[in-house]
Amino acid sequence: MCQRSVSRGTRGLPADILGEPQDGALSGKRKEDMSDSDRPLAWRLRSIVGEENVLVDEPMSEHTTFEVGGPADLFVTPEDIDEVCEVVSAVRESGENYFLLGRGSDLLVSDAGFRGVIIALECLMGVSVEDDEMCCQAGVDLREASEMACELGLSGLEFACGIPGSVGGACYMNAGAYDGCMADVLKEVRVLTPAGDVCDLGVDELDLGYRHSRIADEGLVVLSATFALTRADGEKIRQKMDDLTHRREEKQPLDLPSAGSTFKRPEGYFAGKLITDAGLRGYQVGGAAVSKKHAGFVVNVGGATAADVHAVIEHVQAEVERQFGVRLQPEVRFLG
Repeated sequence: MCQRSVSRGTRGLPADILGEPQDGALSGKRKEDMSDSDRPLAWRLRSIVGEENVLVDEPMSEHTTFEVGGPADLFVTPEDIDEVCEVVSAVRESGENYFLLGRGSDLLVSDAGFRGVIIALECLMGVSVEDDEMCCQAGVDLREASEMACELGLSGLEFACGIPGSVGGACYMNAGAYDGCMADVLKEVRVLTPAGDVCDLGVDELDLGYRHSRIADEGLVVLSATFALTRADGEKIRQKMDDLTHRREEKQPLDLPSAGSTFKRPEGYFAGKLITDAGLRGYQVGGAAVSKKHAGFVVNVGGATAADVHAVIEHVQAEVERQFGVRLQPEVRFLG
């Protein structure tokens, strides 16, 4: 149903974003279980994206990398940019809470789920290339964008080869790793504003900082991102990506479900070292635990609930602050 289109010589259009829940809830199976009189918003959304793309009580555990989370009242999957704009407009007009979902990383959904509308941007997969610039719609997997750039002999996205998540979500939080981040390679993003306008913002207008952006501050919806890359030897690009992948595989618990790095890096410290020094490596509540491989990750070791994950995070925060006077801030975002 969702297919990526790749073109050369033309600008790609828009795509996705992970966002804070927006205030304007509904709740078991597909939308057809809801009566139109009881669910006018559901009826309107079906008219925009089709019945098969509007689900009721969809388990969020199936859409997050943590593999936990209760049901979303409505789970909507627009298939193109026009549908995204129409869906966002309809939900905003209804006053329902909503959340824009990329690839479900860096996200912890509560066991009770989300009372409102999840707008999933996973179908926005267009990619275009013009000279040394690559434009990706927001639903494109960031790792796949890195791989495509490598295949085209374009350097700059090597740092992203192992970052889970969508291009839109990466712009939202200025994702980065191994001394690289989105701010280093972005030229501009196309966004949908709260007023319903579509506009292009240059990288200097995005207020990009450590895990921060204007996109998050102003509730903008990322539609697409254009990367300014440089021509380089494909083999050298591949070697760098292989080295970074090897380092990740050696140090990170990639074999277990997680949201990625659980905590932001505190200034002057490393979260993983503080957690290890606090004696918390392997600390476990239910099915959630501090990774024994890398203490900066909370992982689902089997059957974890969101409550388990919350309990681990809160205990780690309390202990690190008690022992070292440093309050760790979650990088993972909480929903529901």
